[in-house]
Amino acid sequence: MKILECGAAGPATVAIVGGIHGDEPAGERIVDRLARELPAPSDTDGEGTIRLIVANEPALKAETRYTDADLNRVFPGDADSDEYERALAVRLTDALQGTDAVLAIHTSHSAPPPFAIYSRLTDSVRRTVTGMPVEYVLDSSDLRSTTLDSVVNDAVSLEAGRQGSEDAVEFGHEAALDFLRAHGALADSPTFTETTIIKGGEEVPKGGGEPSVYYRNFEEIPEGEVFASDDVYTHRVDESGIVPVLASERGYDDIFGIYGRIAGTISPPDDVERASNE
Repeated sequence: MKILECGAAGPATVAIVGGIHGDEPAGERIVDRLARELPAPSDTDGEGTIRLIVANEPALKAETRYTDADLNRVFPGDADSDEYERALAVRLTDALQGTDAVLAIHTSHSAPPPFAIYSRLTDSVRRTVTGMPVEYVLDSSDLRSTTLDSVVNDAVSLEAGRQGSEDAVEFGHEAALDFLRAHGALADSPTFTETTIIKGGEEVPKGGGEPSVYYRNFEEIPEGEVFASDDVYTHRVDESGIVPVLASERGYDDIFGIYGRIAGTISPPDDVERASNE
């Protein structure tokens, strides 16, 4: 694990994590780019810190998702484990202690648009989500409890785009800068917008044979229509208001994606709303 520290314009300590999965190199590229762009701690007047972390260096080097276990499925981890990622989860969690906000950058085989993910809607998470240029955020509180954002307070994951694409690197870099602005780590002013909440529901299992997906991410599936199918399953929705998340024919071995339901919006922080009304 590589940890770099840069100077922040304000008092907050924030962290950006890339490389949780070794087959998603965009996060490492974004962290390295930010390390070149951001000032050293001695070159800023702020009391805070920007912590830049590349998490799973062996998996990145091997260009594989993980070496022993999926890092984003084994939090909070076990320091005594013989599995590299299970022990790494403890080290990464420790490295994020004392932070006011955390952004973990991911990519996927799923189609655009980029979106954010949270497990707990804290004030910091609200600031992160509405401060980035994403239209949707997945509330994953009823999904897995073994991801980074499920065990680290004030953490948000960003699905920056399609795995291996330059668009994901560029979007993730700009979103990371907006994250830093939202928490006062950069001197220039942030921009906040409302974000639509998608409540995560059940995973959509995949069987075998030729897979087909008929609806894009966040596209509402009409009641009675088929979302996805293969030689084993035909997934027909039986209610309205269902949208797919992480929809992909070949991106995952065992699922087509996740069913979500539109659950309202997240508004910008109260201090932003008060400022805009003065």
